[in-house]
Amino acid sequence: MRYLYVIYALVLFVALFLVVLPFVLLFSLFGNRGRRASWVVVRIWAYIWFNLVGIFNKNIYEARPVKGRNYIVVANHISYLDTPVIFRAIPFFVRPLATYEYSKIPLFGYLYKHLAVIIDRANLQSKSDGVKVLRHTLDEGSSILIFPEGRFNKSDKLLNDFYDGAFKIALQTDTPILPLLFLDTNKLWHYNRFWSFRPGRNRVVFLPEINPAEHKGNVKEFKDKVFREMEFYLKKYQNFR
Repeated sequence: MRYLYVIYALVLFVALFLVVLPFVLLFSLFGNRGRRASWVVVRIWAYIWFNLVGIFNKNIYEARPVKGRNYIVVANHISYLDTPVIFRAIPFFVRPLATYEYSKIPLFGYLYKHLAVIIDRANLQSKSDGVKVLRHTLDEGSSILIFPEGRFNKSDKLLNDFYDGAFKIALQTDTPILPLLFLDTNKLWHYNRFWSFRPGRNRVVFLPEINPAEHKGNVKEFKDKVFREMEFYLKKYQNFR
């Protein structure tokens, strides 16, 4: 039954994506406004797909984001399901930072190239260009999303060490960090077991925003503050049912 469920979920994923693809292709002609329109369409797709495969999302707010404020959203990274959850759980437009590998995914890769900022970590020029696009996105009044651990957390720790990038940009642009916690995506689809995908509850915790102005240009201090906050709440919710 598990194999049948995974096949059903993937077929449904592709079928629904083919429905929204013409809209994404059309909106891709209109720059940032087109990306925002595509975001709305993809959120509708995510709502339908999550419900039809039996994954029920619940947002938990330790603090609610301020409506209309742009953020640098950071989240822990533990599953391939983290990417679709971005569109299902976050109620405002964000432009994710993604590695080049995501752009190679059939069909979904095109969507990600349109909505996300794609970088090749092995290419210094690509990384530099990506940072410029992220800063330009913030200047346009949009939010961005970065997984500060870089790749999946495959360790026994609650979080891997964070890279500096998100926190440097936050300090340079005076943009608050909004931490999110994905609590259940690894249980629903383990990064190392393709056929482990299953239905269930998916919780996303929104933490209080953290203001860069309090840290006066100290990247390490700022990064450590966000790390400690996320680690604290991950411990809190470890035993939460």
